[in-house]
Amino acid sequence: MSSRTFANKQPQEQASSGFEFFKGVGQITGGTLLSITLLTSSIVAGGLVGLAISFRNLPDVRQIKNFFPSETTYIYDIQGKLLTSIHGEANREVVPLNKVSPNLKRAVLASEDGHFYDHHGINPTGVGRAIVVNMVAGGVKEGGSTITMQLVKNLFLSQKRAFTRKLAEAVLAIRLEQILSKDEILEMYLNQVYWGHNNYGVQTAARSYFNKSAEYLTLGESAMMAGLIQAPEEFSPFASVKLAKQKQKEVLGRMVELNWITTKEYEDALKQEIKFGKIKSFQGSASPYITNTVAQELRKKFGRDALLKGGMRVQTTVDAKFQAMAEETVKTWHNRLQSQGLYKNQMALVAIDPRTHFVKALVGGVDSKASEFNRAIQSLRQPGSSFKPFVYYTAFATGKYAPDSTVVDAPVSYQDGNNRYFPRNYDGGFAGAMSIRKALAQSRNIPVIKLGKAVGMNKVIETCRTLGIMSPMEPVTSLPLGAIGVTPLEMASAYATFANYGWQSPSTVIVRITDSAGNVILDNTPKPKQVLDPWASAATIDIMTSVMTEGTGKGAAINRPSAGKTGTTSSEKDIWFVGTVPQLTTAVWVGRDDSKQLASGATGGGMVAPVWRDFMTKALKDVPVEKFKSPSQFPRPKSN
Repeated sequence: MSSRTFANKQPQEQASSGFEFFKGVGQITGGTLLSITLLTSSIVAGGLVGLAISFRNLPDVRQIKNFFPSETTYIYDIQGKLLTSIHGEANREVVPLNKVSPNLKRAVLASEDGHFYDHHGINPTGVGRAIVVNMVAGGVKEGGSTITMQLVKNLFLSQKRAFTRKLAEAVLAIRLEQILSKDEILEMYLNQVYWGHNNYGVQTAARSYFNKSAEYLTLGESAMMAGLIQAPEEFSPFASVKLAKQKQKEVLGRMVELNWITTKEYEDALKQEIKFGKIKSFQGSASPYITNTVAQELRKKFGRDALLKGGMRVQTTVDAKFQAMAEETVKTWHNRLQSQGLYKNQMALVAIDPRTHFVKALVGGVDSKASEFNRAIQSLRQPGSSFKPFVYYTAFATGKYAPDSTVVDAPVSYQDGNNRYFPRNYDGGFAGAMSIRKALAQSRNIPVIKLGKAVGMNKVIETCRTLGIMSPMEPVTSLPLGAIGVTPLEMASAYATFANYGWQSPSTVIVRITDSAGNVILDNTPKPKQVLDPWASAATIDIMTSVMTEGTGKGAAINRPSAGKTGTTSSEKDIWFVGTVPQLTTAVWVGRDDSKQLASGATGGGMVAPVWRDFMTKALKDVPVEKFKSPSQFPRPKSN
């Protein structure tokens, strides 16, 4: 007795095969056996019309026209390199019949249904033989199933082994062959059948066992794969090369019997050296922070079933090599900061192209294997002084202020509810009158609070919402100092909008999604909108260049025009550097998952600016130097 495993059940379940000859009937003479076979064949052939009428409650096989098998979703980098595959139980990639090697088609037919193209859904001789075997055995020992019968069982019937189910298979097989061509049935079968190790369909099986497409399988490989169908895990070369070779030999022998290959082809196939692949189902991702972000977005947009079974082909915005460089940068600096006393530090890095708002790198922690928590998109941390450019932009957008407008850094106090609030600078002193440019470069707190009060904290919140920062905010006095929670992705995206002079597309890690047939499901071609005032945006970039040349961000200077801002929260729990050149915007955050102090005196300028500089130097190695546009190139908004 042989066994077979199918696509809509667990791999260990087994069903009988109709292609083994007369086992267990040695007590019957050859003449008697022949007579019974002919008799039962006639009965089966003559009675099927009546059976078809009696099986009124069987499924309507016409539904198969609308059947779409579950397929694996594949995620690629922007160059087409596979990053990971996502699926439920069935790891399947559907391919058309003309993309399956003729060797494999013949091998499967020889193994499973040598008369497939001659019958009309059932093979009366095969069924008759199975009935004799089962009568002798006193139970279901052999099935007599054709490929068409196997297919309808997989799609429409339970896996319970019973005589009545066999009759139902036969009826449905005849009906199916009336609405689908032989090639359509074979294509569906090859894509539906289970091949072991969570591989469903010929394509994923070929890639797993032989690391190649099903289109290019040799005769030897094809025969070995066809031999798997009866008991995939048992005859898998990953489990036993000896048994796999044994089944390969049986299939090749059957092909010789059918005159589908010559003796020489049989011998050559047996001698062929086969290079095996490796089990690919449920493998880890090459870039887990990217692929997990993509999966989260797909689940949110299309639902869990579409993610696991929809067969989507997702092109991401990242280059795998660039992402790997970003991840290595984070690991290296994690260790360096540890040696500087920033124990248990975690880190996140997000890089965005401001011209497209495509995410070019996204690193959510120092080690994705140790922790899958993605701090780049899931962790809300206070941005500290890296929030200040949002306040200054809001002031510039009123038309009343410019980079060289004077603000006064002097003691002040405000009533916040029942409490009196006395803002302080990081150094505890006061610097008197100064320009907005200098106030940002030196990261003075009191001037930005005064300016926030002057333009209105609700206006600052409006700016943040426009920039895509959706975290809860209250118009409190401390808001300009970054007393809210934001993600590194939000910060990078916001600064990218400044760097593109107010033009914004939704930040995304996905370029395009198609289905397995190539039909476009989602196209994220940038469609930028002008959401900020261009002069105010350019002015904000302009004052942030001074941060790099003469302010707290001098440690981030990269020998080309750049703009950015440091961020350090009270008690040194979160330290940041967010900066940009015209072609790339990057946010780097360092903190601890338990939100405890990193180290006394830890600052964004002293400890994160060098991380940003190192990453940007490598990222921009072959990128031409480009200058920012001057505010004078845009009309200044009229003051109200």
